[in-house]
Parts: sequence; C-alpha cells; structure tokens
Amino acid sequence: MEKLSEKDLKKLNSNKGLLSILMNDTINLPKTIRYIDYEKQLKVLQIELIRQQACIIDKNMRVIVLFEGRDAAGKGGSIRRITERINPRHFRIVALPKPTIVEKSQWYFQRYIQQFPKAGEIVFFDRSWYNRAVVEPVNGFCTNEEYRIFMKQVNDFERMITESGILLVKIYMSISKKEQAKRFEDIKNDPLKQWKMSKVDERAQELWDSYTFYKNKMFENTKNGGIPFKVIKANRKTDARIEAVQHLLKSIPYDKNREI
Repeated sequence: MEKLSEKDLKKLNSNKGLLSILMNDTINLPKTIRYIDYEKQLKVLQIELIRQQACIIDKNMRVIVLFEGRDAAGKGGSIRRITERINPRHFRIVALPKPTIVEKSQWYFQRYIQQFPKAGEIVFFDRSWYNRAVVEPVNGFCTNEEYRIFMKQVNDFERMITESGILLVKIYMSISKKEQAKRFEDIKNDPLKQWKMSKVDERAQELWDSYTFYKNKMFENTKNGGIPFKVIKANRKTDARIEAVQHLLKSIPYDKNREI
C-alpha cells in the first residue's frame, strides 16, 4: 500500500474515518478515505439540492426525474441520496407495481400520467414507462405490437410533457455483468435486502444479452427526436451517486446564491 499523506491520516483519525474502519470486517484504508471524501462531497451537493428545490417551489416548476438501468444498478440508492435532505412535502418517489387488470385495459402511459407532479413538486420514477422498452419485451410481458406502438409513441409523449412546461430529466445507471452478479450475491446473503430480489431479477444474468439488445434500441430511438438519457457508469456506487446529483443540478436551473 502507498504511504498515506498527513491529510489522509487526518481523515482516518476523524470520527467518520474511525467509524468507517470499525464498521467493516476487513480494513481497507484507501476505500475508507474515498468514502470520507464521498460523504464530504455529497453533503456540499445536498445543500445545492436544497437550494434547487427551494427555487422549484417558489417558481411553481414541475419536474420529473426518471431513473432507469439494469436490476441492482443503484437506482434506488441514488434517489435516496438525492432526496434524504430535501423537503419531503414537495417530492414523491414512484415505483409502480405491475399493472392491474384495469390498467392493462388503458392506454399504456395512462397510469404514469396519474403520477405527474403538481406545481412546485419533483417526482422521481424508480423505473418508468421505459419498462416497455426493455424489461417487458425481454421477459415476454408485452406483445411485439405493444412494443412497436410504444417505441413509436414515446418520443411524441415526452415532447408533449416538455411542451406543457414539465422539466424531464432521464438518467440511466449502467453496470457490468460481473458487478451485477456480485450485487445479486450480496442481496441474497443479506436478510435485510433479500426482499429486493424478484423473479425477474433472478433471470437478469441469463438474459443479459437480450437486455443489452433492447437497451441499445431504446437509446437509438431517442435519436428520432427524443430526449436522450444521461448514462452514468455505476460500478462504483459512490461515484455514480455523485454524478447523478451533479447531473440533476446541471439540468434544472436555480439560484446558486440563494440563502437557505
């Protein structure tokens, strides 16, 4: 291991540093230092998120933030870091279950529209209407015709959203097959996380190439007048969370000098 600098030693000797070391079964000092730096940077960015939300409220803005990505890519974790310090009365997290019989009889986008933000509100979708672009065709949950219609309509749908004054931010969390397998194993071995593993998740590794095919078609479709995704490399969770926050701050204008 490389010799630690005096600055790094101070980080390790702090309350956060000592707590991080004690909480892990194995001592990994470089990892601990990275985590301390991450926590410090995240706190600064979360203050900016508070400023940004205050402007959204004051200006009656309506904001939708989509998080897409493979199973275990870190969508939920990123959403939690974004929302943990902002005003809970002015945001919602939406993670819809599978559609009901009634919802299946409706226009595909209808149940998502019902979750759209009111003035001064941010809605975070932990998976969105893009289920029909990737998850549904891969797992046989929709017909080829339903998929074709979705891909034809989605860009127009999003254009109507943005033309109505709603700000739409689209983030895709990207992980490797090896990293997904590792995270699945961690989930299976942790009693506090086992609920996260679904039957769809269990087949994700087997269907990896099929997911890749439809993911690429989804990205390609945005070139036909659609809104592109911000793709974030998410193999290292802390880096991905920071990048997601930074992208959100860049995507929605706000007064950076506002007092809070």
